[in-house]
Amino acid sequence: MKIFVFASTYASLNSYRPEAETFMGLARLGHEVTVMTKANPEQVSRYQSAGVRVIEGEPKKKICIESIKKIRKELSENDYDIVYATNSKTIPNAGFACIGFKVKLVVYRGTTGGLYRHDPTAYLTILHPRVDGVVCVSNAVKEDVRQRVWKKKDQVVTIYKGHNIQWYQDVVSADLSEFNIPKESFTVICAVNARPSKGISVMLEAANLLADLPNLQLLLVGRNMDKKPYSDLIANSKMRDRIHLTGYRHDVPELVKASSVLVQPSISGEGLPRAVMEAMGLGTPVVITTTGGGKEVVDNEKSGFVVPVKSPQAIAEKVRYLYHHPEIVQMMTQRSEEKIRGELSAENTAVNYAQYFKKLILND
Repeated sequence: MKIFVFASTYASLNSYRPEAETFMGLARLGHEVTVMTKANPEQVSRYQSAGVRVIEGEPKKKICIESIKKIRKELSENDYDIVYATNSKTIPNAGFACIGFKVKLVVYRGTTGGLYRHDPTAYLTILHPRVDGVVCVSNAVKEDVRQRVWKKKDQVVTIYKGHNIQWYQDVVSADLSEFNIPKESFTVICAVNARPSKGISVMLEAANLLADLPNLQLLLVGRNMDKKPYSDLIANSKMRDRIHLTGYRHDVPELVKASSVLVQPSISGEGLPRAVMEAMGLGTPVVITTTGGGKEVVDNEKSGFVVPVKSPQAIAEKVRYLYHHPEIVQMMTQRSEEKIRGELSAENTAVNYAQYFKKLILND
């Protein structure tokens, strides 16, 4: 197959690596892959070493005439089978560029909610009439999209972002003494940017229920943790002296690897949190809620725990269990790494993309 990808990969390594690995994986499978993106020199070199052709280009806005013309020129000069676009800026530009060409247009969806038939802007992205297929990050996202699209519901599929266990084995644990966390502490980490849907208030309520555990520490990583209502909850917490705010950090994997358990207390709106996948690769057990796609990749009671939303009691119960059962922590570490090596591997993801693309072409 000949595949044209329009993506944004000029971001932190953790953000774009699984996506970029998919494109390189398709090239390693023998497909001809071209990526139009704004990438740093290191990423361009990695693409090229994997046999991926790179074109410099990124849309300045949702309808960027320059980008549309550039893509149309590429499509007119090459016989592509697939165009794949990945975000709210690349999708509408790819959609308009593909008008008049027989190429199949596939787009990516990574979140639940916010997609409505009565919203005109939806017809620039997922509901664009030129779109032939949608790849979703989880089944939760897939079902949400299938309720919204007018046709081709069977062409809305789930393909999990693939990860490489080697990425995480090379990560060195952070030194948590930076936050005055004693070396032998049992550290619970929560890595999100605080907003209502992320459930930080629920996590802080759970921390109150765990205050009797003397060497338990809570590390909150992300923006806005120091703002109301979270600042008030922390100030009034029984654990206030053992709650540590880091703000935004570039070394989240290192912090997660140094922690005992990652808690994702979200109450709504999750596709498949990157922090959960990274924690699994790093061998850090997770406690997550039933919202979104996290429950699809975490095997409950084997590689982590899945608890109801808005239940600080359930979160506290599972954290307490792990605190008292280090052998279970070790077992979950092993199971998580096995999951990343197998079902959630980058190689498996590339194969799934290739199979899906072929199916679209054959269904023409």
